[in-house]
Amino acid sequence: MTQPAAPQHIVTRFAPSPTGRLHVGHGWSALLAMDMARAAGGTLRLRIEDIDGTRSRPEHVAGIIEDLRWLGVEWDGEIAFQSQRLDSYDAALDRLRAMGLLYPCFCTRADIQASLTAPHGPEGALYPGTCRGLDAAESARRIAVGDAHAWRIDMAQAAERVGELRWASLSFPEEKQGASTGLARTESVQADPLAHGDVVLARKDAPASYHLSCTLDDAAMGVTHVLRGDDLRGATDIHRLIQALLDLPSPAYVHHPLLVGPDGRRLAKRDGSIALADLRARGVAPDVLAADLRAGRFPIGIRLARA
Repeated sequence: MTQPAAPQHIVTRFAPSPTGRLHVGHGWSALLAMDMARAAGGTLRLRIEDIDGTRSRPEHVAGIIEDLRWLGVEWDGEIAFQSQRLDSYDAALDRLRAMGLLYPCFCTRADIQASLTAPHGPEGALYPGTCRGLDAAESARRIAVGDAHAWRIDMAQAAERVGELRWASLSFPEEKQGASTGLARTESVQADPLAHGDVVLARKDAPASYHLSCTLDDAAMGVTHVLRGDDLRGATDIHRLIQALLDLPSPAYVHHPLLVGPDGRRLAKRDGSIALADLRARGVAPDVLAADLRAGRFPIGIRLARA
């Protein structure tokens, strides 16, 4: 008699960058991730994405930990730091180079913006492929003399190599709008990595791009369910491609609505959005705030983007 499969142990994660204090949207997303794990008897991991050398600060790491603990977010195990995983990013890049799928790009942002041939994708202008056809000897010479460069993936070749891809999307339960959510209906989504063009996998100013680092980290941490904002829905196509190329497991994805401020712009650290630290300084009780966020009640002026 066939034995029923053991239920999957759910592992979610919250993965902020230490570039400023957490705002209300971060707190809401962290609660969502924690409550999804707890509802299934699973695990929540905390990862600090600290490889942006120009913006990451140790004091912001301390602030993130302080804010999460104040809000009542409890994670499991040790905190993971991307800055301690640089060797794994290098190894993945070497593997993709060996496949012939990466090429160095010496273009500046101004070069790309000035190109009249740049096609457009879901998020605006795509890289027009200027450096894709550079002679290998010329590329090697420019690297040898120290010319700044990123590493891009040849998306057409990569997509041809892996064929058709799909990823599992868990629909966000809009009727609840809160954090105490069970796992919702799963939909199989057709991935379209070609729509994003030749994206950067290793930046000029960082050892790995978001696309590469977070995909590798989720696999290394055993993450089964990635919960993140709607603004990263399109990026999932790219992450699914990387998983297929590097033989990594593909988690299920839940993309929750973004929160926006009174001006309709999504909450962001750079815009001075309401920080959890500000609310704490005003005497807001963390348990009350957490209960409000779970119920879909946000501080004055903040609302769901699609409400």
